[in-house]
Amino acid sequence: MFRNREDAARKLAAKLQGRIFHKPLVLAIPRGGVVIGAVLAQELDAEVDVILSRKLRAPGYPEYAIGAIAEDGQVYLNPHADACLETAKGYLEEECRHQLVEIARRRNLFRGSRPPADAKDRSVIVTDDGIATGSTMIAALQSLLRKPREVIVAVPVASPDRLNEVGRWCDEVVCLLAPEDFWAVGQFYQDFTQVEDEEVVRLLRRFSEGRQRREPAIAGAR
Repeated sequence: MFRNREDAARKLAAKLQGRIFHKPLVLAIPRGGVVIGAVLAQELDAEVDVILSRKLRAPGYPEYAIGAIAEDGQVYLNPHADACLETAKGYLEEECRHQLVEIARRRNLFRGSRPPADAKDRSVIVTDDGIATGSTMIAALQSLLRKPREVIVAVPVASPDRLNEVGRWCDEVVCLLAPEDFWAVGQFYQDFTQVEDEEVVRLLRRFSEGRQRREPAIAGAR
């Protein structure tokens, strides 16, 4: 059981510390994942950015994910998605359009005019506050177009039966807890309060400004 996302992230960072990363970049899935990502970036002296993917909701059951869609429009469907969609013609296309609108809103809010961080030839750590179906994580991993040197998925907790599927899309998975009695990510947090947009913006701005202050000093030292 983690106290909150910050506690989980510090424990996760401890698992990663001491490793050699090449120009490390932490990519966090909003919104809860950004809290994890900010702590990882601080502890690992890495750049942090968002990676945008959204759950595709099952028709009539919005809490159940049938898959996910990434910022570039790539769709990942869970193995049993067809059974949910066979009686809902046109639903998937409409749901994809709806989630792309939300992704665009988040992109404008979280990045503004700033381009996505360049992942090419870097150690990329993709994170969230946990993995349930794995669909949003896999959709995010599919969208990494500029080939990183390595891709590590790092999460505090995950459904054990979905970790193998996530592992097919990255070089390594680092997960602190994968309990057999998993039924929801929030089950393993004492405080799983929803993260608001304002908190994501604040964290991203703080880490962006912090790196800008450090980089001129490093350049000058060279």
